[in-house]
Amino acid sequence: MSKLIVVKLGGEIVASQRLPAIARDVRSLVEGGARVVMVHGGGPQATELGKRLGIAARIVGGRRVTDDATLEVVKMTLGRLNVDLVAALRAAGVRAVGMLGAVEAVRRPPRVVSGGGPDPVDFGWVGEVTGLDRALLDFALDAGRVPVLACLGAGTDLPGAVYNINADTVANRAAVELAADALILITNTDGVRKRVDDPASRIPRLTIAEGRAAIADGTVAGGMIPKLEESFEALAEGVRSILIVAGDLAQAVANPGSVGTRIEP
Repeated sequence: MSKLIVVKLGGEIVASQRLPAIARDVRSLVEGGARVVMVHGGGPQATELGKRLGIAARIVGGRRVTDDATLEVVKMTLGRLNVDLVAALRAAGVRAVGMLGAVEAVRRPPRVVSGGGPDPVDFGWVGEVTGLDRALLDFALDAGRVPVLACLGAGTDLPGAVYNINADTVANRAAVELAADALILITNTDGVRKRVDDPASRIPRLTIAEGRAAIADGTVAGGMIPKLEESFEALAEGVRSILIVAGDLAQAVANPGSVGTRIEP
């Protein structure tokens, strides 16, 4: 049976000059027989649009607090980026299809988060993934398409609600529910580093225990914290391999740890 691979791109990657090369990497995976599901974020673009509209971003522990105005900014941003990403994939020969309604969610209750201090944080219109529209995804995959999911959730707890969800969360939940063979998180850096500014300090393999220690001692900070924490949860729920890379997806899948960082139990 063909491998199923979930690929997640942050908004900074969707807007970068690296996108055409990444799209070609996705085409190589598909041509090699893999079934691919893609998930994208849009944090930098949402922050920039919010600034232009006079809406300041509030980030706590690498996660965005989403009030009413911020939710509207996020919806506008992610809709545009979903179209742009699908267009880039199609230009590379990937039969991609954008999906904005395939993720189901409920509102996240206030909770203490790493890097956010000792008190519970209310993130507003931020969701917890409760499921995926598997019939829709399976239909697309069986038809040879690459579903492209934006990190928005349709509320199952409040009719008509739309929730902003961390793209790493969506990608990890998709990998769990689809029993993915690999989850690839594409970032601006070539994996997790002992020293952020030193490429030579890349960590090829990182266990859950080592990752938690790196968060606790401050080696890992900012947006990398939720990446790792979501990865730990996905591994605990059966995802076989999680890779944090800057590119070269085929090499990452064929030889985990040779590029980027492989997260393992």
